[in-house]
Amino acid sequence: MPRPLIGITTRLDHAENTFYLRRYYAEAITAAGGDPVYIPLIPDREYLISLATRLDGLMLSGSNSDIDPIHYNEEPHLHLGHVIEERDKTDLLLLEFAEAKKLPLLAICFGAQSLAVSRGGTLIQDLPSERAGVLKHDQGAPYSRPSHQIKIAVDSVLAKLAGSETARVNTSHHQAIKEPGQNLRITARALDGVIECVEDTRLDRFVLGVQWHPELGWESDALSKAIFRRFVAEASNHNL
Repeated sequence: MPRPLIGITTRLDHAENTFYLRRYYAEAITAAGGDPVYIPLIPDREYLISLATRLDGLMLSGSNSDIDPIHYNEEPHLHLGHVIEERDKTDLLLLEFAEAKKLPLLAICFGAQSLAVSRGGTLIQDLPSERAGVLKHDQGAPYSRPSHQIKIAVDSVLAKLAGSETARVNTSHHQAIKEPGQNLRITARALDGVIECVEDTRLDRFVLGVQWHPELGWESDALSKAIFRRFVAEASNHNL
C-alpha cells in the first residue's frame, strides 16, 4: 500500500521572507508511516484546491502568531499577539477543502484554534488576563516536558489513544478555544477548565484538534506516538 501523503502548514517569517517549520512535525509523520509535504502559506484558492485534491491527510501546525479576531467577529484584545494574515487565510481555505473532501485532520495548538474558528467557534484571546485561576499554559523550555494534566471524556477517540481518562501534556499557548463551533465536541480539558481537545461529532471522518504539541517528544511519549499512528492510519484508509 502506498504511504499516505500528509500536507502540513508552515509558518511565515516576514522579516526574513521565509516559509519555515521545525523538523519534528515531518519526523513524527514519517515515523508513523506517512509522507510529509510542507505547505507554503499562499492563500490562493486555485493552488490550495489543486494541492488538497492530492492529499490523503492534513495537519495544521502550531504557530507563534494569533488568529485575527475578525475571523470570529471580535475586536482585538489588548494582549492579542501578532497576526499573520497569510497563515490565517491558508488554514481557513485548507479547512474548507478538508471538510468537503472529508480529509483526515490533525490540528495542533494554533491549528486547533483555526479548526474551531472555521466551524463558527470563538477563542479566548488571552488566557492570563481573561480567565481567573488559570494554570500556566505557556510553559517555556524544555517544550517537550509534559507540564499539566488533562481530563479526557471516556467515550472519545483521545481516551482510546491514551488508554486512560487522564494524561499529562506539554503546553505553549496564551490563547484557547472558547466555543468549539459546529460538529465539534470538547473531549478534554485542563484542570482549570481550558479546552485541550476537540473531535468531530460525525462518524464518517477523523478530525482531532489538540491544544498541546504532540510533535515535541513524540519519540518517547506514548500518547503522542498513538496520535500520529492513528492519524496516518486514517489517512492511509481515506481513499480505499
